Formats: sequence, structure tokens, C-alpha cells
Amino acid sequence: MEWCSTGLRRDQSFRLGVSQIVRKRCGLFGEAVRERVREAEEDLKGVELFDLKGRVAVIAGGTTGLGREIALGLAGAGADVVASARRQQQVDSIAAEIEALGRRTLRITSDVLNRASIQRLHDAVIEAFGKVDILVNAAGLTKKVATLELDEGDWSKIIETNLTGTMRACQIFGRTMAKAGYGRIINIASVTAFRGFYRVAPYAASKSAVASLTKTLAVELAQTGVNVNAIAPGVFPSDMSKPLVIGTPRGEEILMRTPMHRFGDPKEIIGPAIFLASEAAAFVTGEVIAVDGGYLASGVNC
Repeated sequence: MEWCSTGLRRDQSFRLGVSQIVRKRCGLFGEAVRERVREAEEDLKGVELFDLKGRVAVIAGGTTGLGREIALGLAGAGADVVASARRQQQVDSIAAEIEALGRRTLRITSDVLNRASIQRLHDAVIEAFGKVDILVNAAGLTKKVATLELDEGDWSKIIETNLTGTMRACQIFGRTMAKAGYGRIINIASVTAFRGFYRVAPYAASKSAVASLTKTLAVELAQTGVNVNAIAPGVFPSDMSKPLVIGTPRGEEILMRTPMHRFGDPKEIIGPAIFLASEAAAFVTGEVIAVDGGYLASGVNC
């Protein structure tokens, strides 16, 4: 039982605080106060569903792009977050931001192409925190090239990074989650899993496979307490995608096909990630949630 400085249990102190606020702001007394307090408590139960305090999250590919936004978003929601990638300087930078939010973290690099490095990341998290509750697979790579001209080495590297790297992390962290009886795995897919995009065949193929892997793994782990879902982002200009979509005919076509007629703001990925990482998504598994401004729903826009 958790106690606060007043000598009351936290739930008692909370109720007294709400009661005082209701009396002061609404001028209510007696049963009217108690009714408003009950209403306020019911409203806050919804908020608590999204509270990640006490949770430990690992973000593979969490130092740049959408992975970075998700790392900071989960930390802001109360989780201790370890954002890892290949470059130590970037790991140190995001770790400082997480600590500035009052959360714990680790400064450890990893490479999804290297199974041993993912295992070291896992072991370091378990040693430091004793558990892992949330895994986000955000590492990704793309290249724009005509499929008939594609070098097989580029194909292999993109598939290895986006798909096999995701599978590695799911295996290594998923085993621990299943054994503990709790976990949230969030894979980053793409709208290219559902629509044909010009000259990004290996990226689209890898993300289609990530969506399929998500569903299959969700079915396999459904009775272990581990939920597996994916987010399929639309176009969020990043260091990787800006050259393809900013000021280009490709970008203009995407905007034309997007009912909101804009690209995504990276911070707009945070809400869906918090939802899938939280108790609010306790009965959600095997889903691929599009965050795309209506792109996949689009037919005729005018």
C-alpha cells in the first residue's frame, strides 16, 4: 500500500483533493460533492489506462525519426525507456532527453543486423530493470530504385534490417515477455504494405512482411499475456524520407491522395504508440493501425 506525506493512503488523499476542488470550483456540498467526486474519479480511470508508470520500454531504432518520437512519448507517459541504435552519440543524446523527463534509461548501442548485439541489449535491460514490458521495433532502411535495376545486395540489406531485424528483437524480447506473462510488442510497418509505391520494392516487401509477422506472432502469443500490434505510418518527413517527398512530384501526389492534404507531424505517432503500449489496448492484438491522414481510406477527394 502506498502512503503520502499526509499520512493517508494515496487513494484517500486523492479523493480528499478532488472533493476540495469540487467544493471550491462548483460551490457544492454534501451528497452533491460526493456525486461530482465519483464522476471525476470515473473520468480519471480512463486517463489511468494510458499511464505507463512502472513500465520498462525498449525502442530498437529509437534515436532518430519516428522511433525517437515514440521513445520520448513513452517516457512522457511515465515509462522508463531504453532507446538504442548503432551510433553512441545519438544514443547518449536521446538518453539525456529521457532523463530530463525524470525517467530512467541506459546508454547502450545495438544493431538489428547483429543478433548478439540485440541479445546484449536485452541482457543489459534485464540486469538494470529486472524486466521488459514494451518493445518497439522502429529500425528501418529504404532506397528508391527501379525494381528491375535493383542490386540484390541492397535488397538483402533492406529485408535484413526491416524484417529480419524485427524478427530477431521479437524473438529475444518476446521470450522474456512470454515467460513473465506480460508484454506489448509494437512493430513499425508502413502504408506501403497496402498500396503499391513506385520504386521502393524491397522496403514495401519488408513492411508487408512485418505486417504479416505481427499478425502471426499475435496469434502465437495471444494466451501468454503478450500483445503484438503494428503501426503503419503514412508519410512523416524524416531524414530518410525527406529527399523523396519534399518538393517532389512524388510528394505532391501523396498530398493529393491524402484527405488531410498534409504530411504527418512526427509527434502524431506518439498517441497510437502510447495506446498500444498501455492497458487501454489490453484486448487489442494482431492489428496494424494506419496513422496516415486518411491515405488508405482515400477514394475521390473532391
